[in-house]
Amino acid sequence: MEWWSMQLSAVLKTLRTDETKGLSANEAAKRLATDGKNKLEQGEGRKGFFWRFLAQFNDFMILLLIGAAAVSFAVSWWNGERDFVDSAIIIAIVVLNALLGVLQESKAEKALEALKELSAPKAKVLRNGEEKEIPAEDVVQGDILLLSAGDYICADGRILENHGLKTEESAITGESLAIEKEVSVLPEKTQLGDRKNMVLSGSYVLAGKGAVAVTATGMHTEIGHIASLLAEQEDSETPLQKKLGATGKMLGIGALGICGIIFVMGILRQQEPFHMFMTSVSLAVAAIPEGLPAIVTIVLAIGMQRMSKKNTIIRRLPAVETLGGAEIICSDKTGTLTQNRMKVTKLAAIGKDLERNEEKRRFILTLFTLCNDAKRKGTKIIGEPTEKALAEAAEEGGVSLKGLWQEMPRIGEIPFSSERKLMTTVHPSGGKWISVTKGAPDILFEKCTRCLDGSGQAPFDGRRKSEARLKNGEMAANALRVVAVAFREWEEEPLFFTPESLERDLVFAGMAGMIDPPRPEAKEAVRICKEAGIRPVMITGDHALTAQAIAAKLGIYEKGDRVITGQELAQMKDEELEQAVENCTVFARVSPAHKVRIVKAFQKDGRVVAMTGDGVNDAPALKASDIGCAMGKNGTEVAKGAADMVLMDDNFATIVEAVRDGRSIYDNIRKAVHFLLSSNIGEIITIFAAMCFGWATPLLPIQLLWVNLVTDSLPAIALGVDPADQDIMERPPRREASLFAGGMGSRIAVEGMMIGMLALLAFGIGHIYFDGGKEYTTGRTMAFAVLSLSQLVHAFNMRTEHSLFHISLFSNPVLLGAFFVGCLLQAGVIMVEPLAAVFKVCPLDKMEWLIVAALALVPLPVVELEKWKDRLLKKRMEKF
Repeated sequence: MEWWSMQLSAVLKTLRTDETKGLSANEAAKRLATDGKNKLEQGEGRKGFFWRFLAQFNDFMILLLIGAAAVSFAVSWWNGERDFVDSAIIIAIVVLNALLGVLQESKAEKALEALKELSAPKAKVLRNGEEKEIPAEDVVQGDILLLSAGDYICADGRILENHGLKTEESAITGESLAIEKEVSVLPEKTQLGDRKNMVLSGSYVLAGKGAVAVTATGMHTEIGHIASLLAEQEDSETPLQKKLGATGKMLGIGALGICGIIFVMGILRQQEPFHMFMTSVSLAVAAIPEGLPAIVTIVLAIGMQRMSKKNTIIRRLPAVETLGGAEIICSDKTGTLTQNRMKVTKLAAIGKDLERNEEKRRFILTLFTLCNDAKRKGTKIIGEPTEKALAEAAEEGGVSLKGLWQEMPRIGEIPFSSERKLMTTVHPSGGKWISVTKGAPDILFEKCTRCLDGSGQAPFDGRRKSEARLKNGEMAANALRVVAVAFREWEEEPLFFTPESLERDLVFAGMAGMIDPPRPEAKEAVRICKEAGIRPVMITGDHALTAQAIAAKLGIYEKGDRVITGQELAQMKDEELEQAVENCTVFARVSPAHKVRIVKAFQKDGRVVAMTGDGVNDAPALKASDIGCAMGKNGTEVAKGAADMVLMDDNFATIVEAVRDGRSIYDNIRKAVHFLLSSNIGEIITIFAAMCFGWATPLLPIQLLWVNLVTDSLPAIALGVDPADQDIMERPPRREASLFAGGMGSRIAVEGMMIGMLALLAFGIGHIYFDGGKEYTTGRTMAFAVLSLSQLVHAFNMRTEHSLFHISLFSNPVLLGAFFVGCLLQAGVIMVEPLAAVFKVCPLDKMEWLIVAALALVPLPVVELEKWKDRLLKKRMEKF
């Protein structure tokens, strides 16, 4: 249907909706049930459980093992032998491993889906005559959509009301310039890019506001018709996952090579070929770390869930990795470092009579109330903090808000924009008209030619302008946020509502100074930042003196630091700015366009920069930063869409807490990887060293796979939820590129060799002292137990780089649970006779168990000594 060519009355009639009331809740629910959710279809969608289960077997070595076990099973069955149990159990263990893998994967996916819902865009609509905010996917055809600057447009619609509405539609039309919208009727054959009376789903509101009748949702929108966009899928792998995937492949090739050598050595020693083949393939399956990227996904998903409970919604997985390395946090002042709860504490005007002149005070407050988007809802005034504070001050000063708004209704406006730093409204006034402009004092002063002085008007000359600037500076020095107001009277109703026509030749009326006190928790958060080697920087549109005063109270600004204004910044070359940021902690009177330059200047030396933002024009800076932080309460949908994370409480302390969590998650990934690789190397060393020594195979294929099942999954995931070290925010930010930096690679190798040697020692003791040097059953049982239990014990070593005596044993109950479950399972397959027969082990007596326990506990003192040696070396290095 050509909605753009229809009269507005026909559009509303066809949509069966009301321009002033919108749809009823019941009608909206019916349409949602009939038309479906307002979202694009995601191709094939999520695969079912069965297909994801089959995907777990998408590995050559696992398929080879299953094939070999199946052949062994078939041959044994055909020959009437009873030796097919091994093959059946091997297949069962591989299937159980796959089942655990798909369950963990499902849990991670559910966590990520839940987080996506939390960060889903919202929309403002009229329902039953009331303005309501609903999830964008619940918008239906016929809804009256209310749009303002920064909103994400979630549906196609016909414009009913327009106040300077401009949209960005490049994703749909390819037009990179802002599109000025209009209320008009267009020819039927008007092309998509020229339909200025329509808005399109997938675009954004750059400026202005308006009301729109929704004509299409979901797949029926213009963007829904663009097939190429439907195929786009976000890359779900983070840089760390990709690195670990590559590392895992490299280590896997090495493990495969060693397994091949083991097979050849076994054949040369005239061991049974099929047995050696099964041992080699089982070892490859157990030792190749193909699950490293999956473990990272699970740890990231669990960490992101925990962060969401602390008011941080992560929108992109790589942000979690980057957070831990944050070195600079560039934060807005208002609402993030301060309480966003403004109160007018001072009025100022030209002359000295304001305190005594009640009429003049009331006139200034009246102007502030007219040029104001705050609204009364019951007994409360709601709106943006500055406007709410001005309306509250007017009411306290005797101005009747409801009466004023009825007597002098708004007939036109130029909405506030961060470039102009001004807002203008037009009203009827006693047979004439008046335009009221409010905004930044230094900008507004330049628009004024006259001013209120005494009982009348006077030229706004150099002397009076200096007086205005002085009073503005005095209020700003006392950390007050200053807003100025001016007006102009018109004999005839203005024809054009543009800045060029309305924002000139104004009469300066006065200024209001208001305070937004710092958040109580912000000062402590700043202290923690500095202790962690993170530099907090304030970026604000406020006056330099105001910004400096608040920054000093919070501890951001210290003696000797520099304050740079937007005007100074604009005159700097990039090279000058890169030098200037080294000792600058406050950027004042900054526009969103400056933020990108600030970010790039900080990034010049490879520093990781976090940047907060809430407006449409903050989006480029949020994208340019390493970690874009959008505001959840006051942020626009454009800002949220460009950000990596959303702060649901708009609080600076939440950013610092997110950095702590980011460091903790990264640490936990390192712990899990460290544990898995050292354990896998231990398994390889056990078999490889035995073959080099000319010994019999210490472990059978079924035993190797069991060790992999018991020790790999549960402890690694338990380490993923380990609490953060107490000193995590006392360390400098992480700068190393490699996950194995800081000597972790060498520790993995040493610890892997230790685990392998302990298993070999157990095998030798069992074989010589308890098997009499003839059999291998007790030796294999003891090696089997030590290899499994020593890895479970070793998991505790991963918890901290400090001594284990510095942390509580019970602070990670998940790891304790994994440890006890692993021990019970291991003891079960040895001590329960039917299971012992299946795994070809024998029950151990007290002495044998004591030896097993002693050897399994060896990793604790050995790694404690290793940590002590590392701490000693670190202290010596610090001295030099």
